[in-house]
Amino acid sequence: MSGFVLAIDQGTTSSRAIVFDARMKVVGAGQKEFTQHFPDSGWVEHDPEEVWDSVVSTVHIALDKAGKTAADISAIGITNQRETVVIWDKATGRPIHNAIVWQDRRTAPLCAELKERGLEPLFTEKTGLLLDPYFSGTKIAWLLDKVEGARARAARGELLAGTIDSFLIWRLTAGKVHATDATNASRTLVYNIVKNAWDAELLDILRIPAAMLPEVKDCAADFGVTDKSLFGAEIPILGVAGDQQAATIGQACFEPGMMKSTYGTGCFAILNTGSDIVRSKNRLLTTIAYRLDGKTTYALEGSIFVAGAAVQWLRDGLKVIGKAEHSGELAANADETQDVYLVPAFVGLGAPHWDAEARGAIFGLTRNTGPAEFARATLESVAYQTHDLLDAMKKDWKSTNGKTVLRVDGGMVASDWTMQRLSDILDAPVDRPTVLETTALGAAWLAGSRAGVWPSAEDFAKSWALDREFRPQMEPGMRAAKLKGWHEAVRRTLTPK
Repeated sequence: MSGFVLAIDQGTTSSRAIVFDARMKVVGAGQKEFTQHFPDSGWVEHDPEEVWDSVVSTVHIALDKAGKTAADISAIGITNQRETVVIWDKATGRPIHNAIVWQDRRTAPLCAELKERGLEPLFTEKTGLLLDPYFSGTKIAWLLDKVEGARARAARGELLAGTIDSFLIWRLTAGKVHATDATNASRTLVYNIVKNAWDAELLDILRIPAAMLPEVKDCAADFGVTDKSLFGAEIPILGVAGDQQAATIGQACFEPGMMKSTYGTGCFAILNTGSDIVRSKNRLLTTIAYRLDGKTTYALEGSIFVAGAAVQWLRDGLKVIGKAEHSGELAANADETQDVYLVPAFVGLGAPHWDAEARGAIFGLTRNTGPAEFARATLESVAYQTHDLLDAMKKDWKSTNGKTVLRVDGGMVASDWTMQRLSDILDAPVDRPTVLETTALGAAWLAGSRAGVWPSAEDFAKSWALDREFRPQMEPGMRAAKLKGWHEAVRRTLTPK
């Protein structure tokens, strides 16, 4: 076995493939963006065929750049945008509709109806999740209801459903394997995280046939082999995890109390709670961090729908910046006397508010407000939202009441200004690792360790290296004033109850 491992990182706006060597260093990578479809207000879709093509092409690019062939790769690890779902024809593999993306809000009426029936406590008790359009189950139900003939075909066993990882596995193995892992399953709203099985009662409520759904495996397991025609040789698929859980693994957060936060399109903070299933009283999610060797490790998660996407809005919507990486430099020049707040509820607010109907708002504008103040408000909104998540986690799990150290990753963490402001608002250290490809690294480690060519979890954790630690520098009075202004802005944004 060579020790070379390939990670497929299928994200919200692009697909990437990365080849790691036996020392876990990147030796080749490919990336390709794909089209975002917005067919209606609050709706977001992807063309599964375009996603598939982007994955195959980036694998070829990564192999070429690494100077390797498929025969040199010991294993593939897959990580993916989690709650995005596809339904496809079992015989042909062709999707019956575009994928519905995790950001999509079209099932808000169905979620509201289920809440009115008093069913949210049942879903939360079994899945750890809330009744929100974010999760996969109501998306599957919508597709079965709205695509002509879909329910009848599903009842006849002609259709399969799954998150993006399942769709990729099906395609990569030429239809031989229909599987997912426990982390992706735990985001569907129909997976019982206590029993580690699809839940018949919840499936019945949403009228989803169990036969459509994939087999649920450990994160490091045998997911089949790639069809030889794709890359020139068969490659075992030995690791799968949803993107945020993969980042948790890539950050080596294997001990209870360790926390990571990923700043990509959205922001997702995960706190390892070990074998404890912590029931949140502050509207956080109880979820599966990973499942290895049949042992489930749980987590508390806070989900922020808009983080990097707000920077993209500055660039593409307002044309305030030419490149996303310029936002920190611009924010550093903002007038500190102006208290401008952006509440980026473009697709609703996630944890701890879970207000699907809220929409974005800006407060504190004056005649002197300009691009720098918009940039600062945008980046600060991410810090404020992270503060709210961390505060909720401390209330839910008393073990976090000591000083928390946050490990960060994702595209936004390259900005020193943003990370310093995050540390200032949190009043806690923020650790940025030397390896920022933590999501792909986590998927690669799952596959490489399963293949026996990469180290154990304990040794992998020892390899984690710090690039820079950011420590709080803001005066307590200023921090308190800023947070007070933020919470007032959020209050004024939330949908009246």
